[in-house]
Amino acid sequence: VLPIGVLLLAAPPPPAAPKGALYVQPLGDCARQNQGTEQVVAALRAFYPIAVRVLPCQELPKAAYYPPRKRYRAERLLAYLNHRMPRDGWRILGLTDLDISTTKGKVADWGVMGLGELPGTATVISSFRCRKKARGAAHAIERLSKVAVHEIGPTLGLPHCPERGCLMEDAMGKVVTTDRERDFCPRCRALAKQNGFVITERPAAAWLGER
Repeated sequence: VLPIGVLLLAAPPPPAAPKGALYVQPLGDCARQNQGTEQVVAALRAFYPIAVRVLPCQELPKAAYYPPRKRYRAERLLAYLNHRMPRDGWRILGLTDLDISTTKGKVADWGVMGLGELPGTATVISSFRCRKKARGAAHAIERLSKVAVHEIGPTLGLPHCPERGCLMEDAMGKVVTTDRERDFCPRCRALAKQNGFVITERPAAAWLGER
């Protein structure tokens, strides 16, 4: 029997499953874009409990090209991707093998592996820097898959994480940081849930092996 004046509070309902699908949009040379797409899709499905679908390959938009560095501006690609979002889209991730960049602090054109809106719906990743000092094609694709999972994080309201090995760790301009990243830390998982999305527990990601 509860004492008089004590309120029994019901536990808050779990966040509702997101509606729609996470779309992957290959960009650039379509033959090359087949390399790694399957693994990226598998990684996204491992961590995010939502349908993941691949759109037909498209050419990179000329408006995003940055002639001084011969690469593509990531923020312009995000705008392009938002316009290509299907009507049932939840998020859209652009995938290319060409170099991409954005402004970071005082650096006007900083090369990046990926960029995601914080928060928002669009993100873009590139395999260009994932191949730097990689042990081989499989290693580069594993890095790319981790970058894909990472870049969806900002669209869920997740900032870079100081926890070493968390998938939201800031690369700080070094691709090798991806090699130690494994899973989302408890803090990032809790923040995603607070923002209305539950990241899959015990994800069956290739780099985690059997769990």
